[in-house]
Amino acid sequence: MTNDQTTIKQGDVIESVFNALQYISYYHSPDFIGAMTQAYEKETNKPAKNAIAQILINSKMAALGKRPLCQDTGIVNVFLEVGMDLRWEADISLEDMINEGVRLAYTDPDNPLRASLVSDPLFTRINTNDNTPAVIHTKIVKGNKLDMVIAAKGCGSENKAKFTVLNPDDNLTDWVLRTIPSMGAGWCPPGIIGIGVGGTPEKAMQMAKSSLMEPIDMNLLRNKKSLSKIENLRLDLYNKINDLGIGAQGLGGLTTVLDVKVKDYPTHAASQPVAMIPNCAATRHVHITLDGSGVGLLPEVDFDIYPQLDIDFSQYRKVDLNNITRNEIGEWSIGDTLLLSGTIITGRDAAHKRLKQMIDSGEGLPSGVDFNNKFIYYVGPVDAVGDEIIGPAGPTTATRMDKFSDMMLEKTGILGMIGKAERGDSTTKSIKKHKATYLIAVGGAAYLISKSIKKAKKVAFEDMGMEAIYEFEVEDMPVTVAVDSKGNNIHSIFQNIQVTN
Repeated sequence: MTNDQTTIKQGDVIESVFNALQYISYYHSPDFIGAMTQAYEKETNKPAKNAIAQILINSKMAALGKRPLCQDTGIVNVFLEVGMDLRWEADISLEDMINEGVRLAYTDPDNPLRASLVSDPLFTRINTNDNTPAVIHTKIVKGNKLDMVIAAKGCGSENKAKFTVLNPDDNLTDWVLRTIPSMGAGWCPPGIIGIGVGGTPEKAMQMAKSSLMEPIDMNLLRNKKSLSKIENLRLDLYNKINDLGIGAQGLGGLTTVLDVKVKDYPTHAASQPVAMIPNCAATRHVHITLDGSGVGLLPEVDFDIYPQLDIDFSQYRKVDLNNITRNEIGEWSIGDTLLLSGTIITGRDAAHKRLKQMIDSGEGLPSGVDFNNKFIYYVGPVDAVGDEIIGPAGPTTATRMDKFSDMMLEKTGILGMIGKAERGDSTTKSIKKHKATYLIAVGGAAYLISKSIKKAKKVAFEDMGMEAIYEFEVEDMPVTVAVDSKGNNIHSIFQNIQVTN
């Protein structure tokens, strides 16, 4: 190549990052679709099979509609390999180019992505409004290309990252099998587990994260005649994690992980740092290369990879939320599938915190907010575009609201809660005490769920952006009973696994 062919232009980097982030917001990679389809075909647990079906249907809908797979459009992670022979035509740094691409992608009027990043994380936690800055990892390598792996990592899975320093003779597999159940279902399985072993703590974490960007290849591994020690470990962990029976969305079943990745690095003789990070059912990443010829190319999309699936709504019970009674709720059992129609009120972390302050001060609830005999939905939706009522609006992890649940049940008159993942023991007891219920919607089905929302308006805390309180009118919103009014908990499998291990 001549020198001008190896010159990377500022505009090409910015446009490549923009294109990549828009692309991964609505396209799953073919390896993920293939692995999820196989998981669906072999699944025998009905609630888990239904959850996988919703994720696959949502994936195709998002791809066709070019709207986000998940309302949590993530924190941007970028892994760079910068060729030593490159020249640059730019007046800003490479980091600034990437962040400009992020800003443009998240504020694109045709497909706005939810801005979730807050600055000053210890104190004011003010939203940056454009999802910048990205988290960038850079390697300088031989060659004349710029390789970028661009990912958008949702916080439901990021929050479940684990780190430990084992003794040199400790067993990694034992630690993984003890730790996976402690992660609950908030990371939205089925997904991928990335493990980094060795180096130093930050190196182990970086390896775990970067391993998640590799293709799902467990089928190839299972059919391979000769395996390395690392490959044997991956296969063993894959089988043992799935044997735990956690399953899709923590509902039980055959598939908790689609793949397990392991990277290692030399470490100190007295140490064995181990990091473990999951990737959720909205796994989003793409690899692009800039070689001086222009914008990086993205993979072509083959819609034939999507299976033909429909949800069997004949198995669902229709519920009129505007005329619901505690007696009717008392008839529900864990595992029951419902189609909700009527009014629900939304609220998540920041809204709950502010509500508590208002209630504790005697101020009461905000004007226009009536929780009485309603369900609260833990969600921070994507903004609507065109003729949409609301953008993708899937559930956030309910466990984070546990510390507010007794207050909400005691002080606001709500009948129940809708979210994803498990509830803690104290919340389960409070639900039983108040003869309430907790319902789960499928994490990873945000665009599908948004189509059941027929009206939406902000009724309080508009200054909070995606944390504002909305009033939704829903029609046939699919959910599953996770904690019934008697205190039975569909996610009790996590406690059972941790006890037996």
